[in-house]
Amino acid sequence: MTQNNIGDTSDTKGLTIRAILLGDRLDTSGLERINMIASTPFAFRMSENGFVALFRYGALVLAGLTPSEENDFLESLKSRINGKLPVFEEEVAHIVITPEKHDQVPPGGPIQVSDFSSERLLVIADVLAKSVALAHNERQIGAFFGVVDPLARNLANKGRLPKDRTSILKLIGEALIVVHRMAARVAVDDKPDILWDRADLERLYARLEDEYELKERASTLAYKVGIVQDTASALTDLIDSQRSLRLEITVVALIAVEIIVTVYDLFYRHG
Repeated sequence: MTQNNIGDTSDTKGLTIRAILLGDRLDTSGLERINMIASTPFAFRMSENGFVALFRYGALVLAGLTPSEENDFLESLKSRINGKLPVFEEEVAHIVITPEKHDQVPPGGPIQVSDFSSERLLVIADVLAKSVALAHNERQIGAFFGVVDPLARNLANKGRLPKDRTSILKLIGEALIVVHRMAARVAVDDKPDILWDRADLERLYARLEDEYELKERASTLAYKVGIVQDTASALTDLIDSQRSLRLEITVVALIAVEIIVTVYDLFYRHG
């Protein structure tokens, strides 16, 4: 693959790279162009210094674009966003060139690279896109716990079950969506395709993966999803048992009424 640099590799002070989660899916079909860098993710150069990468699971990564270029490009993507989020999730990083050093990712500091090559930007874009998708799912699971917690507390303190079984089933469904999104779309454990051609960038990817704690966050997220599913399932089982008990009591009461009516009819009408 031809190496394309963004900006001057000797005197550039730095580059801001931004990952935005737009929705559930991004349709990249028909976007092929001459200045493509990669097809998975779909990445290309935009203007002299711009870099753009689109991930099918809904993430967009931008670097080196002016605010007006960013706004125009986002506007052009509107029809390609499926399941558009009401508020976009965002992750921003700063990259600086340190040609005298190897690629470094200091904790809390700017990402240090030897150049702004497209291949390096692809590696950074992959990690940022995964991180922003994780952040969105973490926020969703946090909201789920906000719903489940008062239900569990009410059950523990007052012994009362929630009446609305439908809302709990929706909760389970939303948790399953998070599981599907992480397993089938984002695939945190999968390395970017560019590493097949550029094994020398493995170390940069590993350092970024550690800095953004991708595997740890994905593991924690899966654990929390499991808790939400188990809790919601337990609540629905309890509601079903309670309803079954009420139904049995109602049936017994009806039988008792029928017996009383029958006895009354036998002894008082025909006595």
